[in-house]
Order: sequence, then C-alpha cells, then structure tokens
Amino acid sequence: MKIAIIGATHAGVFAAKQIKVEHPEAQIDVFEKNHTVSFLSCGIALWIGDHVSSPQKMFYESPESLTEQGITMHMGTEVTKADLAAKHLVYRDLASGKETTDDYDKIVITTGSKAVKPALPGIDSDRVYDSKNWDNAKTLKEVTPDIKSAVVIGAGYIGAELAEQLSVTGKQVTLIDGLNRVLANNTAEDFSSVFQKEYEQHGVKLALNQLVQSFEETNDGIKVVTDKGVYEADIAILGIGFVPNTAMFKGQVKMLKNGAIETNKYMETSVPGIFAAGDAATVFYNPTQKYDYIPLATNAVRQGLLVGKNIVKPSLAYQGTQATSAVELYDIAYAATGLTVDGATQRGLDAESVTIEEDYRPDFMLSTTKVKASLTWDKGTKRIIGGAFMSKHDISQAANVVSLAIENKMTIDQLAMTDFFFQPNFGQPINYISSVAMAASAKAAK
Repeated sequence: MKIAIIGATHAGVFAAKQIKVEHPEAQIDVFEKNHTVSFLSCGIALWIGDHVSSPQKMFYESPESLTEQGITMHMGTEVTKADLAAKHLVYRDLASGKETTDDYDKIVITTGSKAVKPALPGIDSDRVYDSKNWDNAKTLKEVTPDIKSAVVIGAGYIGAELAEQLSVTGKQVTLIDGLNRVLANNTAEDFSSVFQKEYEQHGVKLALNQLVQSFEETNDGIKVVTDKGVYEADIAILGIGFVPNTAMFKGQVKMLKNGAIETNKYMETSVPGIFAAGDAATVFYNPTQKYDYIPLATNAVRQGLLVGKNIVKPSLAYQGTQATSAVELYDIAYAATGLTVDGATQRGLDAESVTIEEDYRPDFMLSTTKVKASLTWDKGTKRIIGGAFMSKHDISQAANVVSLAIENKMTIDQLAMTDFFFQPNFGQPINYISSVAMAASAKAAK
C-alpha cells in the first residue's frame, strides 16, 4: 500500500505515525514544503516572553525521527498539482526545481491553514510581521528584543498573547481588533472585561471596534491606519486568524464555503481513498451537532490519529470536538469549552447561561482564590453546550470536565448531581463545577 500525506504539521505527523503503527508494511511519502515538522506555534508568544526553555523543544518530532520510524520524508518539497480521483500527484523540489509525478493508493490532505492576510495597502512591508510558523517565530524572536513599541492586529488568542507578552517585557503596545472587545469570539463579556482591565493597567492601548485600512512605513517604523485612528510603532504583527489552505483541491472534494474539506466520521472525503484532517478539514462540533471549521492543534492530532486507524477500512469513528481551549494572561487563567450565548445565537441555538464567583476552597484555609465560572445550555433540552472558568488558581481541568459533559450530552441537572470529591486542600464541599451547574438548574427552573 502506497500512501501520500500532503503537509506535516500536526495532523500529517500523527497520521503518518499511526498509519505506520497500523500498517508497518505501508510505503508512506510525506510532502512538506518547509524544513521542519510538528512546530507548536502556540508557543510563539511564550518564546518572545522568554518562557521557553529551548526552542528546539517546541517540536515533538523531526524529519529525522520520522525517517527512523520508516516514513519517507520529502522536505522542502511542494505538491503543485493533485488529481484526487486518479490519486495522482505532481511535486517539486524547491531547491532544485525538479518536478516529479507519482501515483498512490491513498492520499491524506493535511495542508493545514494559512494566516488571514487581507490585501491592504502596505501590508507587505518588512515592518509587518506574521505569527504562524517557525520562520515567523524565529524572525519575531530576533526582532522584538530591540523594539520599543508594537501594534498587534487581532485580539483573538494569538494577538492577545502577543500583546500581553510584549507589554510585560517593557514594550509600548497597541492592540487593534474589529470587534468591540478583546477575545470576543472566545469569551463572554463578563470574562473579556477582566482581561481588558488588565491590558489597560499594563499600559496596552486598546483600539477596538476598528478596521485596519492601510500600513505606511515611516522613517523609523510603521503607521497603521484604521477607520477611526492612526497608530505608530516600530513594528506591526498580524494575528487576524486562519483559513484552510486547500485551494489546490477546490472542485475535487466537497468543501464548506471557506474551503474546509468535508469528511465523514472516518475522516474520508467525498472521494473514496482521499482523507483529510486538521486545519484543512471540518470538525463535527458537538455543541451544535453540526460540522464546522475550528482550527485547533487538539483537533488536528485526534483527526490525524483517526486517519491512521481508518486508512484501510472504517474502524474508529470521530467523536467530535468541543473546541476546548485555554489562555493565561497576566497570571489570570481562562479555560473554556463549547459555546457562549453569543456563539450559540450566531449558530441558531436558543441558549441561556449563568455565571457565579466563589472561592475555590474553604475560607478556613490560610489562603484561597476566587473562581469565576459560567455554564451555557440549550433552553429547550437543558443540554450543556458550553462552559468557562477564570481564576489565578489553576482551573484548566474544569473546562475538560465540562467538555466531557458536552460530548456525552449531559444536562445541567445531571452535572449538578455528578459526584466530585471534597478535601479542603483542593475544593469546597460543593465543587465550583457543581455550584455553577446548580445555579444553572435553579435559573432554568424559573
């Protein structure tokens, strides 16, 4: 069996490894236009802020390690044409320019995503930086120690983290976003307002509800022009978002309007023998029970593993995702899963939520910390569709608990009565997850 994998970030790496485990005899050709694999781009801001022990540890595999596992790595090689029905590829060595054609039994599309980069005047300036891949990370790490100021465009997770790390390392930062609050697509307002206050207290200028119109180089920096103002700094960094990198396959497989490739629950596309995973593909989103586009490394890893399990015959179905994620800004942890009420409304769900705040453990302890907790549910069924937690205490696993509840279609009443342990070092007699579920049940009963 001869298999081609196009792209080697997370989904491609895990697909290749799992195929080799399941089918040791398979010939696996991995095509990657860069010279690295498995880069954990979520660590870019942390590296800029000097929180990374070694940049080499931001990779969990290398071309050499995958080769040792019996996988044929074609690094610095770009697939230029793909006839998916015929399973025929044309690829080019980027160093020599040599083109080669080959045919395969199966093809796995793990081409990932590309950063959103609108065609704005001046956006290609050398003083405007991207923040997606290893090359971007190295460049930012080289440049940022010597700057005094930066404009960050995009207040999602990437932009939010970059703005925070630049501000705590003494840079003057302006954070621009088209929506009216930071992390607007990730949080409810009562959570984002906490972060906005922290940004302001740390000297970050928030330029919200503004759309960038152009970039203009100055004698010693860059000028960012929006529909409401002009902001100058040494550099600008883009963190606007991602879109699927799938243009080459348009018209050959079923896709969403944004180019995300649709798959069945075994990760196979509309063309038999062609699989897709990761940022190039859709996910089944359990809160809505529909397919969606949510580019996260966690989704990519699981989908890659499933490709390996199902490459010969359907064996293990995709359980879907809750898009569980977390961020820590100014020592405040935020972890969430599923939808906010705004997110639910945008997707046609009639939802309700409740938010509480309480100490995570009893007051008789010498210290304790407040936890803000929120739960979102479908009004008609009381099915849990989202949850969020914020604290200076580590609340990250609470989001995983609610993620499991969403996947198993639990109601707020069921979660309210779920057994959680009590021990004063760790929590209250009624755990804060139980408390917010009880508050939700009480609100729903009214």
